[in-house]
Amino acid sequence: MRRNLTQANPVMAGHDRLNVVRYLSAVLFALPAAVISLFISSEPALADLKICNRMSYVVEVAIGIDDKAATATRGWFRIDPAACRAVAQGTLTADRILLHARALGVYGSSPIPQNGGDTLCIAPADFVIAAARQCRSGQTPAPFTQVTPTADDDGNLVAYLAEDSEYDDDQARLAAIQRLLVIAGFDAAPIDGVDGPKTQGALAAFLKSRGLTPDVVQAPNFFSLMIDAVQSPSTTGLTWCNDTPHKIMAAVATDDGKAVVSRGWYRIDPGKCLHPDVTGTPRQIFSFAEAVDADNRTVKLKDRPLNWGGPKELCTRESKFETSEQADCGSRGFAATGFAAVDMSSGGNTLRFAMP
Repeated sequence: MRRNLTQANPVMAGHDRLNVVRYLSAVLFALPAAVISLFISSEPALADLKICNRMSYVVEVAIGIDDKAATATRGWFRIDPAACRAVAQGTLTADRILLHARALGVYGSSPIPQNGGDTLCIAPADFVIAAARQCRSGQTPAPFTQVTPTADDDGNLVAYLAEDSEYDDDQARLAAIQRLLVIAGFDAAPIDGVDGPKTQGALAAFLKSRGLTPDVVQAPNFFSLMIDAVQSPSTTGLTWCNDTPHKIMAAVATDDGKAVVSRGWYRIDPGKCLHPDVTGTPRQIFSFAEAVDADNRTVKLKDRPLNWGGPKELCTRESKFETSEQADCGSRGFAATGFAAVDMSSGGNTLRFAMP
């Protein structure tokens, strides 16, 4: 089963797209709770290019340089919330500058890549691709959007990644902390960038559970610490851990007694763990996971898919999805997939995916 990760969530598409036009152009992103926009202006490229992140997600950015009919791409540049990073240094003489951004896999099924007008090649790990319009082995096509950044007070060129809530730096950082706290199992909702007793209580509980002091919140590597915590086993809630050398895509389903809702896909990198964002106290939780290669094609061993599921047939689809309708999967463009029931009687369960 091939996972197409560049399509919008079909459930959320009706209200998750917002066209934000600042100055001359904008970049569209799709998220379940927010649409990400890139604010840019019409100033010419004359200095270092910086990308600043005013989102509640840690992102990785790839850039494309289109110059005299030759197009090169380079990535990945990680940018934490409320931070900026130079992605190109020196005077830029390119005809066009293009951008592709993705959120880290730790966020599960929430963020997806942007939709852009140019399709260029990227690679899973850090890369430089000189001829980026014809993908080779190990490279995949991705949508890039043309940007024209504005000059800042230092004379550099800057573009901002932002959500439709238009956070400032402080709000983006707090919203990002809230989001990771929720994923880690601490109740910091709603994710709104507004401080209060609930957020502070959740943060204090998180720090105590990890043996951390309050001053670490201001440390430059605090988001790395939080992400490491989210990607480690937990005694509460559902945790997936990937003990294989392959990337794993997983889906979760919850039964609250009224409806069974299935959603995916969550990316779990080799050697990492992930907590799917299961909220409330569902009566039953189900899980399905499948190993995929660099092109998101199912890994097979002896002609059999390498997956972890069970007898409970629920609806999935190749692109990101969320559905509460579990009948007639095929007639609605879904596939009937076998999920396994997860025993949550002790309050938590860690499912470890390993090679047979």
